[in-house]
Amino acid sequence: MTLSRRRVLQGMAAAGSAAALPAVTAPAAHALPGWPAFTFLREAFRREDLAYNPTNELIFPSIRKMEGRAANPLGRYYLYYAPHDAPGGICVAYGDSLAGPFTEYRSNPVVSRVWSPHYSVSHVSSPHVLWNESNRTFYLYFHGENNTMRLARSADGLNWTYDSVILTTAQLPSNVSESSYARVFRHTIAGKGNTYTMLFMGNQAGTRKIFLAWSNDQRDWTVRQTPLITGTTDGEPQIGNPHLVLKDGVPHVIYNGSLGRIYVARVGAAFDQEVHLGAIHTPLSGFPDHGRSAAPAFAQENGTTYMFYEAGIRLQARIAIATAPAVSGLTWPL
Repeated sequence: MTLSRRRVLQGMAAAGSAAALPAVTAPAAHALPGWPAFTFLREAFRREDLAYNPTNELIFPSIRKMEGRAANPLGRYYLYYAPHDAPGGICVAYGDSLAGPFTEYRSNPVVSRVWSPHYSVSHVSSPHVLWNESNRTFYLYFHGENNTMRLARSADGLNWTYDSVILTTAQLPSNVSESSYARVFRHTIAGKGNTYTMLFMGNQAGTRKIFLAWSNDQRDWTVRQTPLITGTTDGEPQIGNPHLVLKDGVPHVIYNGSLGRIYVARVGAAFDQEVHLGAIHTPLSGFPDHGRSAAPAFAQENGTTYMFYEAGIRLQARIAIATAPAVSGLTWPL
């Protein structure tokens, strides 16, 4: 049987329903010294209460500070997320604390599957927002269709101007059929002279892997033609949803597998290594994970590291928040 793209990306379904009432939960299993041990804190918001909720499933959180950046923001932080299944739609929630709760923006979605005259696609999803201090502009990366990454710009994080297509499968080997789920960081790769680093998921001959690209202007990207990370060593048939972290100054990539766990691998200053360190987060069997956690995004404040992530079985995922005491030597590039 051929696995669907959504099933591969979001993992195998676990027993139970994500709609069940929350149960008392314990910290997720953790056995990787020197890395945070995250404990579920709360849902970012109740999925069931959303005004815009076309498919009752949410993915790919991106958390950004707005205080001191956007004029008169609705809250100190904006949390971006989206449904994946058609029609998708880039959405925003806002709050004054990383610990939540977050409030749905009344005019969601802020980016839809039709943006005339630029595109008309089945869905848009996987929002990642980056703040550019030099021109005081927010940049939104998102996909639609699955083989195309797009870019939009905003001064306030709510009202967006379409910019361009920045990456498609045409820039990759011919056996890569998807290029999506990108996160972009202000980070220079040793020997590249770049300003920005992109990590994204590519489907190469039916297997999802992590790929790499770099840029100086956020628009024109040089794409490495071979995968940065594969899931073989982790025992994962498929991996995706990468995030960059520096440990004692050395780049590492955090990503999820199709079996529900979140992993980390050291890639080195030149991104020429692939040293798999193991799982840093194992999902809870009960609410809200029900055996699956994915697409982590991180922020840190006042000695606490916050992980925003997809929690729940396929087509029922919601956005959850987990916390851990900050670990010395870890830096989360933005």
